[in-house]
Amino acid sequence: MLLAVLSRVLQTPAAAAAAGKTASRVMVASRNYADFANEATFEMKKCDLHRLEEGPSTTAVMTREEGLQYYKTMQTIRRMELKADQLYKQKIIRGFCHLYDGQEACCVGIEAAIKPTDHVITAYRAHGFTYTRGVPVREILTELTGRKGGCAKGKGGSMHMYTKNFYGGNGIVGAQVPLGAGIALACKYFGKNEICLTLYGDGAANQGQIFETFNMAALWKLPCIFICENNRYGMGTSVERAAASTDYYRRGDFIPGLRVDGMDVLCVREATKFAAEHCRSGKGPIVMELQTYRYHGHSMSDPGISYRTREEIQEVRSKSDPITLLKDRMVNNNLASIEELKDIDVAVRKEIEEAAQFATTDPEPPLEELCQHIYFNEPPFEVRGPNQWISYKSTS
Repeated sequence: MLLAVLSRVLQTPAAAAAAGKTASRVMVASRNYADFANEATFEMKKCDLHRLEEGPSTTAVMTREEGLQYYKTMQTIRRMELKADQLYKQKIIRGFCHLYDGQEACCVGIEAAIKPTDHVITAYRAHGFTYTRGVPVREILTELTGRKGGCAKGKGGSMHMYTKNFYGGNGIVGAQVPLGAGIALACKYFGKNEICLTLYGDGAANQGQIFETFNMAALWKLPCIFICENNRYGMGTSVERAAASTDYYRRGDFIPGLRVDGMDVLCVREATKFAAEHCRSGKGPIVMELQTYRYHGHSMSDPGISYRTREEIQEVRSKSDPITLLKDRMVNNNLASIEELKDIDVAVRKEIEEAAQFATTDPEPPLEELCQHIYFNEPPFEVRGPNQWISYKSTS
């Protein structure tokens, strides 16, 4: 029947040629989709170890479904951050804004290795983790623009986003590390088989409170993974100029550690699985250093090229980009086609544009809601305003 239809349609050479190309594309597409591998095994860079006899495996199995999910998630974070850059330059987003593009493999690999019931706390470069922990793009961008529909109702902004088992988003350098140990203490105290992943940057790694926290966590054998996202620059200062020792995974001294390729989502995933098992088995904390790179400056007020060259940034983009690395692996191992990944790109762009449209039209929270939600599950009380004649009511 198909041949009969084709014979009626193909009455001119031009029509025949066009139909032939279309049929060819359909046949190739259908053949590729049918012949995709279900999974593939990949070699990874070996982790450097401290006080560990064995480390994570140097091979990892990734299914086609996992690969597509990782790709979509990383692309979503990348496009979301680029949209945030655009909105900031348009002065729609104001205040502090620290972007995560370049480091997507860290948050995606970590989330792929833990359970939804596990806990995560990080510093102010938090948009990626906010998304991987389950907050929709629309709520993140709307929070950035300070509107009612944001995940913190427009009151938190870039540095203070939260959701279940995700504790921000913290603006004080290094201050989230003791809090993370406290969360891990709660996990142990209540006898839950849960862990806390406590993230900080290389710039915060020299904070005294981090070493105090290491000591307490080791004494009490807390189920805490201390993760240093080493993107090579603390604000505008390179790690070599800021630290006498840049082996951040060894900084725990008496705590085991491992150094991981933070640009490889599979390497991060496998290392996090290894670290999580270490904590869940009662061995206490572990330190994990992720070697990564940020494409933007420290924040939107930093052009990012006064302390490093454009050529350095471009070299990392061309040789180590986490999305490109995953894309090449999937295509080369027949887990996906270029066309399929392009379709994901188009869908992601559409989602980001729709989210941005909502984020720029949603109303701002009214002034009378300024002091609401200060405490959880507390009776209402009055909060003094900018002078003694103005007050606001705070409700939980």
